[in-house]
Amino acid sequence: MTNMQPAGVFDTTYEEDMAIDRTRRDKLWKNLAFAALLLLPLVSDSGPLGLDLVGDQYIGLIGRISIFVIAVQGLNILVGYTGQISLGHAAFMAIGAYGSAILARELGFSFWTALPVSSLLTGLIGLVFGLPSLRVKGFYLAMATLAAQFIIPWALRYPLEDLTGGTRPLNVPAPIIGPFAPYATDSLTDDTPLAFEAGDRYFVDVISLRFSALEGAYPAIELVNPGGENVPAGDVNMTVHQDAAGNDIGLSYIASKAGEYRIKLAPGDETKQFVAQVSRSKALSFADDIAMYYLIVPLAVLLMFLARNIIRTRTGRAFISIRDNDLAAELLGINVFAYKLRAFFLSAVYAGIAGCLLAFERNSLSLDMFQLDVSIEMLAMLIIGGAGFPLGAMFGVAFIRLLQEALIPALRPWLTAALPALFPFIDVVNITSAINPILFGGALIVFLVLEPRGIAHRWEVFKVAWKLRPYSY
Repeated sequence: MTNMQPAGVFDTTYEEDMAIDRTRRDKLWKNLAFAALLLLPLVSDSGPLGLDLVGDQYIGLIGRISIFVIAVQGLNILVGYTGQISLGHAAFMAIGAYGSAILARELGFSFWTALPVSSLLTGLIGLVFGLPSLRVKGFYLAMATLAAQFIIPWALRYPLEDLTGGTRPLNVPAPIIGPFAPYATDSLTDDTPLAFEAGDRYFVDVISLRFSALEGAYPAIELVNPGGENVPAGDVNMTVHQDAAGNDIGLSYIASKAGEYRIKLAPGDETKQFVAQVSRSKALSFADDIAMYYLIVPLAVLLMFLARNIIRTRTGRAFISIRDNDLAAELLGINVFAYKLRAFFLSAVYAGIAGCLLAFERNSLSLDMFQLDVSIEMLAMLIIGGAGFPLGAMFGVAFIRLLQEALIPALRPWLTAALPALFPFIDVVNITSAINPILFGGALIVFLVLEPRGIAHRWEVFKVAWKLRPYSY
């Protein structure tokens, strides 16, 4: 149905027949929709134009929807196109999130290098948990992937506690471009703290501490932010390396809050002599919601486009053959196990990218963000949106997020007042706490009964009827 042409329009070349956008009108509408997405932050409450046409909360909502569209699109490759069930998708997101955060905090990776490295690492781990697909499928494969949902968070919580923080929240630095050449340099001694103004919304200050003529151990660093709070040692990158001149560079901190910062050194017993200089450089920051929006949304659109094109390739056709009948696909010469592993790898890569974006967007990580209910929720998003359809992930995520963050909060006061009268034998506290899961489960049941192929299928039916007008019957 997706290749249906409007009435009276015919293809004259193979290029036209293979094109994703079959007509100029299709291409125009897609370009206009993408341009509208890019213009939304400019007309928001805190946008540079000051038009106040869109609330800032909607900009953040679109960003969160885009992140989960990437994750669910990866799940769509595995479940919708290849027919392999996965109940551990949130765990793969956790690998991408914590992997990128550790690379940025401990090894000094920038966001631009941590993103591909952590996503590839997630893909490799996805291959490991895809190995059971050689022997089992259906319900048994679901149980095998469910093991990932318990093993991975356990590993992040206990064996890797020193890197991940365990049950404690893990702060993640904001993505930046730069830093550029230093614009200010100050000397620092062991008995006089240094105070200076720094921080900006989009062009933040990167504070670097350079040691020279150091004997003994490095002195402890105390950094106070504009709120008067001591910056935790874990948020200060104390990875020491040498520059071209042979000087040791220690502290590297992104000052994103505007105000006065104070830095002080506390020499220890083993610190004998040192000379320290503090330099400040500007860097383009993506800590702001608007700046992060321009990083997340274009990447989500690109990954959706790539996922759609993957399905048009030989690999994608093999995925669909395995989904429809894996035995027939094997008889046709398709290496079923190899292609299943490819599907697990691609699905995990998409989950790793989404997890990395989530970590840097929220600037804080907790294992509670990647529990089993999140995996089930993403599977529900795919079912409601339409498994096996290119736009299924977008429709499903948008529907669930709007339901959770707009419709349910609007209905909650009315339901809180009406439900206790209908169920007087149930405690009011239990009723109000059950409103969210009841409405979420009810929406899922309605779609399974009335529209089992999802919103995307209904959208395709509508498009075909529109293209064939006035002969849609």
